[in-house]
Amino acid sequence: MKQQKQKKTRESPQTEKIHILIADDHKMFREGLKEILGKEPNLAIVGEAGDGREVIGQMGQHPVDVVLMDIDMPGVNGIETTRHIVQKHPHTRVLVLSMHSDAKYIISMLEAGAKGYVLKTAGKEEMIAAVNAVASGDSYFSHLISTRIIEQLQHHKVGSGIASAAEQPPLTPREFEVLKLIALEYSNPEIAQKLYISIRTVDTHRRNLLEKLGVKNTAGLVKYALKMGLLDESTPL
Repeated sequence: MKQQKQKKTRESPQTEKIHILIADDHKMFREGLKEILGKEPNLAIVGEAGDGREVIGQMGQHPVDVVLMDIDMPGVNGIETTRHIVQKHPHTRVLVLSMHSDAKYIISMLEAGAKGYVLKTAGKEEMIAAVNAVASGDSYFSHLISTRIIEQLQHHKVGSGIASAAEQPPLTPREFEVLKLIALEYSNPEIAQKLYISIRTVDTHRRNLLEKLGVKNTAGLVKYALKMGLLDESTPL
């Protein structure tokens, strides 16, 4: 009698999902985002809210990795809501999704602690890329938003909250390299590849830079890089 061979079934690897909360006061827009992002195997929509109070109320109900945050919402707006999330839920990252490309809105959201800023005119691919980047610890800004940030910082030269160069602790040559690449919009993986170091090492350098320079986010690092002339093309890496 022939023995029947047992068929081996392969178990598909479990993908760790990114849990997303959508905050926007337009229901149709939220529905559209859910339709787009819900089809991605590594993304899961765990909540939606029409104003800041609803966002804050839902934050403690389930884990949230990324909040897609509109700015103009009734009651508590996106800026105030972002401040609350950064203070109370530091492991949750805020990705701004707005029609506003004015520098005042961009800077306000970055100072509140947002990790990325994408315009609502962005396509599906950019939206997904932004969510993945922010969830992994990187920052993400639409090209127009990056341009606005640089223009604003160059206009003001030195941003508030950054001490003079003489008051700053010295940076190592490697930290200067990482700082310039951050200011030039390189992601952590891209910096790691360019400098032949690990992503974990890049993340360590980023944290050290934030602590040494006394700034809270990427916008603060860019301000310092501008002040030191690191965005001048003649400045070598």
